Amino acid sequence: MDLRIFTEPQQGATYGDLLRVACAAEDAGYDAFFRSDHYRSMGDASGEPGPTDAWTTLSALAVQTERIRLGTLVTSATFRLPGPLAIQVAQADQMSGGRIELGLGAGWFEAEHTGYGIPFPSTGERFARLAEQLAVITGLWSTPPGGSFSYEGEHYTLVDSPALPKPTQQPLPVIVGGTGPRRTPALAARFATEFNLPFTPLEQAATQVERVAAACADAGRDPGSITRSFAHTLVVGKDDAEVARRGEALGVGADQLADNPLAGTPAQIVDAIGTWRERTGVTRAYLQVLDLDDLDAIELVAAEVAPQLG
Repeated sequence: MDLRIFTEPQQGATYGDLLRVACAAEDAGYDAFFRSDHYRSMGDASGEPGPTDAWTTLSALAVQTERIRLGTLVTSATFRLPGPLAIQVAQADQMSGGRIELGLGAGWFEAEHTGYGIPFPSTGERFARLAEQLAVITGLWSTPPGGSFSYEGEHYTLVDSPALPKPTQQPLPVIVGGTGPRRTPALAARFATEFNLPFTPLEQAATQVERVAAACADAGRDPGSITRSFAHTLVVGKDDAEVARRGEALGVGADQLADNPLAGTPAQIVDAIGTWRERTGVTRAYLQVLDLDDLDAIELVAAEVAPQLG
């Protein structure tokens, strides 16, 4: 079971904060450090000192870390054109020596679009753009050296692109996730290296992985070729009292803790992850860390949860 740290810097974090957590995660033996791709805070958070751009951040981390994998959960297809995004991600992968992963989604948070002058089309159009972006990006990366790539879609057209630069990894991992019953599984079956279940209850997650498996079968793909993962908020403590204190500090209520496999004592989290693995086949967990100053929680999981997961 891979354990990955997942941060939400739009809630208020500097690059220095992210670098500190990424280095702590690397030192503690985590598999990866991921961040969201948002430009505006959510809820009551002020967001100060302001958003940090995901791919600017990851490019810097690529040269300031050594082993840990780096990526987005997830980049919004509304933020960037697919051609330039393919260049950005490939360059970051080269800078990291082949440690970058691209999570790509349709986008959903309207306020960050209106707040920064980014067009926010309808749900249907956003998913259509996501599908075309996945086709363009993977097409550019997989074009043989010396060849060219062309694409004509409803929203994007590329003519005789040199399809450069290439990422160091071939293929570079692509993550698709969500709970949509039709479009999301179909996109995962066609493009994804990994399918992610974000903040999803166990029963719903089990249903969704069945949909992805069915979509793979329809596409003639082995369902076992897609890594399955989930993301939940980390609320860990050495005992119940410490779990409750951390939950209260994070604004996570008791009802939210009950359905969260990453909430509890180390022993409880190990058992819950085991249940998820049995029911859904997940082999990767994203630990959403909301308090970037609480490195003790990261170290507690590394010391008392990771060794029991194998």
